[in-house]
Amino acid sequence: MAPRSPSLKVIRPARAAVRVADDADAQTTTRRIVDAVSAAIVERRLMPGTKLAEQRIADIFKVSRTVVRQALNQLSRDRLIVLEPGRGAFVRQPSAEEARQVFEARALVEAGLVKQLCAQLTEVQLARLRAHLADEAEAVARTDVPGRTRLLADFHVLLAQLLGNEVLAELMSDLLSRSSLVSLMMQSAHSAEESHAEHVAIVEALSRRDARAAARLMSGHLGSVERNLRLHPRSGDLAAALQPAPPPKKKRA
Repeated sequence: MAPRSPSLKVIRPARAAVRVADDADAQTTTRRIVDAVSAAIVERRLMPGTKLAEQRIADIFKVSRTVVRQALNQLSRDRLIVLEPGRGAFVRQPSAEEARQVFEARALVEAGLVKQLCAQLTEVQLARLRAHLADEAEAVARTDVPGRTRLLADFHVLLAQLLGNEVLAELMSDLLSRSSLVSLMMQSAHSAEESHAEHVAIVEALSRRDARAAARLMSGHLGSVERNLRLHPRSGDLAAALQPAPPPKKKRA
């Protein structure tokens, strides 16, 4: 029997390495599309009912429709969009009943969250919360709508992260994404200021280690957020919506 060509031993691993690299690139691009669409939904740049055209997204990200399809499938599994046979992908439009259930779930989870956090919050963690509040105040003051929306939502995820419970932090991220969907509206400047003030009050209760007050303030805050949302449909350009907000300018020393 003739010996195998030694070149095959080099070519096959090389081809396998190329395939692995291609797969990694595709996964990275898929994640980039998922993150961009998710952020656009959370920051209310993409409103419920918006059609997500595969070819348009492929053109925006300069990728194949296959990669876009993978991203849309992931977003569908995350319940942020719906895939309708023969029609395509759309940002979900939850019902009023789902909206009520989402805020009810948040109230149950977050009241318990702040109670537990009161018992273990460190001074370093408290300083981190206050730094976040300062960022919120700055975004609200300069009417940075995408920035303030993201920061006001991130406050709740940060509370979960400070407990060191990644499962809870992921659950909060999911509930906040669904809150943005069920709102079906843009937050007004007034309600953003109100939300920030309520966050400040919650942190002050946490600093006093007053678990009862923290839970009461959190429940009141979520009820206030739900009431302050107003219907405000928008139909912006898909490319503009998927562009991340520019980073805030650094203050001069």
